[in-house]
Order: sequence, then C-alpha cells, then structure tokens
Amino acid sequence: MNWGKVAIVSIFVAAIATGAGVWYAQEYGYYENIDPAGPDAIVTATSAADGEQTDLPVADFQGINGTSSPIRWRACFQLTEQPLPDSLTPYAGATPLNAPGWFDCFDAEQIGDDLASGAATAVLGQADIRPDVDRVLAIYPDGRAFGWHQYLDKTPERGVMD
Repeated sequence: MNWGKVAIVSIFVAAIATGAGVWYAQEYGYYENIDPAGPDAIVTATSAADGEQTDLPVADFQGINGTSSPIRWRACFQLTEQPLPDSLTPYAGATPLNAPGWFDCFDAEQIGDDLASGAATAVLGQADIRPDVDRVLAIYPDGRAFGWHQYLDKTPERGVMD
C-alpha cells in the first residue's frame, strides 16, 4: 500500500466519522425528553380579548426540548376539556417545524397540511416565550394538539425595526 492510498482512506474515514457525528448531534445530541410533570410540560394559550394566559388541562403529554436553540421545543398532547374558549388568539402564519425522526408523534408536514386545510386550528400558546420566539399550538376538534416554537414575523406592520 502506498502513501497516496493511505491518505485517501484516511480522508474518507474522517469524512464518514464527521458526517456520522453531525447526524447524531442533530438527531439525538441536543434533544432531551420533557418530564410530563415538569414546568416545560405546562401548556398555556393566550386569550385574544385580554392577552391573559390560560393553563390548558392536558393528558398524554410527550415533549422534547433542547438548550442549544430556542426553537427545539416540540410537544404532542391531548386536551382533556372540550370545547376550548372561543377567545383564544389565532396564529396567522403557523409553520410547524420538523422534529427528529425518533420523535414520531410529531409530523410537521401533516400538521402543516391540516392547518392549511382547516382540519386543525393554530392558536398562540405564549408570545415571546424567548426573545423573538412564540409558542404555537395546533388544535384539532377531537382534542389532539401539537406545539412548537416559531420565530416571530418581524415585519414593519408589527412595528419592529432592525
């Protein structure tokens, strides 16, 4: 074996190892499961009338979060009280963000399609949960609900100037 082949094999092995490390970090490394009894599992919704936060009673909560980014929070749960108040703040432009493949209760594409077709309704969970990030909830008529964090739309109409 000559040194050229050794160099090529070394570069190839390093590239494979780097790719595997990046994939693992994105899929598993930065996510943690949320304790259903912990503070990250408290689901609130915002009233359009007065902006007040209302805790929503939930069951079967499954959630993930990560400290590396403000938009890593995802949740799947069942609302235990129906119907919800009509005064919840609708959320225009709700766009569910993909979750890691192993968090299989959250299908961002299906939720997005359901929001577009009207099968689910997007409401504001909590404004500015982190700076420039809102918590958005997608609620189905049967009580199923999903949540994620989404960057705010910074447009001049909102009065935000960069």
